[in-house]
Amino acid sequence: IPAGKVATYGQIARLIGMPGHARRVGRAMVSAPAGLPCHRVVNRQGGLSAAFSPSGRETHRLLLEMEGVAFREDGTVDLETCLWR
Repeated sequence: IPAGKVATYGQIARLIGMPGHARRVGRAMVSAPAGLPCHRVVNRQGGLSAAFSPSGRETHRLLLEMEGVAFREDGTVDLETCLWR
């Protein structure tokens, strides 16, 4: 997933041949190796993860904003402009 873009958990599940297993992708992200850009993965509505370390959604948003990811007024990622295809 390039900088400035995001993917959804479901999108990744489909890409690895496991459609319908978005939650498994989310669980895998928790133990991902350092340096993997997990902050570029959001839920299907563009929502951020409360489990993101160290400060949950605040850290998740900050990392995405630093890469130029656009957010909507409700605090979710603007998937129309930022979804990686």
